[in-house]
Amino acid sequence: MDSFDADFHVHSKYSGGTSQRMELPVIVKQAGLKGLDLVATGDALHPGWLRHLKGNLLEVGEGIYGVEGSDVRFIVQTEVEDCKRVHHVILFPSISAAESLRDSLEGYSRDIDREGRAHIRIGGEELVDFALEVDALVGPAHAFTPWTSLYKEYNSLEGCYGSNLGHVRFLELGLSADSCMADRIAELQDLSFLSNSDAHSPWPHRLGREFNRIRVKELSFPEIRLALEHRGSRGFVLNVGLNPLEGKYHLTACSRCFLKFKSVDAVSLHYRCPECGGRIKKGVLDRVAELSSWDEPRRPSHHPSYLHIVPLAEVISLATGISTLTSKKIRARWDSLVEGFGSEINVLVDSDVGDLKKADLRVGSIIERFRSGRMNYIAGGGGLYGKPTLRDEVDEFWGYGQKTLSDY
Repeated sequence: MDSFDADFHVHSKYSGGTSQRMELPVIVKQAGLKGLDLVATGDALHPGWLRHLKGNLLEVGEGIYGVEGSDVRFIVQTEVEDCKRVHHVILFPSISAAESLRDSLEGYSRDIDREGRAHIRIGGEELVDFALEVDALVGPAHAFTPWTSLYKEYNSLEGCYGSNLGHVRFLELGLSADSCMADRIAELQDLSFLSNSDAHSPWPHRLGREFNRIRVKELSFPEIRLALEHRGSRGFVLNVGLNPLEGKYHLTACSRCFLKFKSVDAVSLHYRCPECGGRIKKGVLDRVAELSSWDEPRRPSHHPSYLHIVPLAEVISLATGISTLTSKKIRARWDSLVEGFGSEINVLVDSDVGDLKKADLRVGSIIERFRSGRMNYIAGGGGLYGKPTLRDEVDEFWGYGQKTLSDY
């Protein structure tokens, strides 16, 4: 068995709010620098993107594709929004399977020809029926986020997928949750957890900012299916990603001014901000508490540990005080470390901390902090991302010492 690092959810330039640089030549180069072995294609139902995929990808394994001259591999993938505004990740066994599903769903969508993340007028249960016809795999995308997720709309997996629940093998955690949180929910015990980037740009602080380390005999669609079903010795051996405190919906907060609220206060205020009148969005942490079967996580043997990381450009930003991640000084330091250690993933996850400190003491010390769980964070909420910090800052909540708008 071999281990591979995979990001199973990205987008193309055809999705709203996505960089025009999200094209295969750029993705391939940046994925190699990141250290990813396998990247999702994203947006595989869009006709323009399908043409781009067919014009650039070569099948190099069963259901696995590559670009000539690169060792980075691709799996065909898309994300769709159903009639309840629930988002789903779909993994395909081939490009032709994606084309077939596109043909089947075309009559249920008004934007499948122009939007990479198509909106379809069917629910989750019927979507699985269509996916099964082409041997594709379906699971909830960013399952806990408050706007477009399964647990926004439903209190259970069965509520969404109905009689087809038995065909759902995975759940994507999203940036605002991790496996420790999800392992408090009994109905998720048998599923594999995906930690994916949902990247909208190809740069390494976005692409692969969350990824999965999987153990399979080879990179192929059948082997990935077996890993998702944790059969034999195949499976997920590590989930890697941002601390959920960095997710922009982790805490309950106002979606206009981003004031943070304890759950009991948000309820008493009927989810309306007393400062600006904005809508208070229930955070993932509070939503998980509502869904939880247990106060503490109960991790089954097939759920690996979760390593919280900080993208290397952000680590260098913390080390230097330079806030612009694309600055020349940050890029030069990033290039030096990646060249010295082989990839960003090697720097963040696998390289010896002592060697990192010898190469760059400040950066190595910060990596040591998050590897050992000693990083500090200001949590996100209401649509505002959280952030790692080297200072002893704490989150402030409305009614608990939080400054109000009139204080500024």
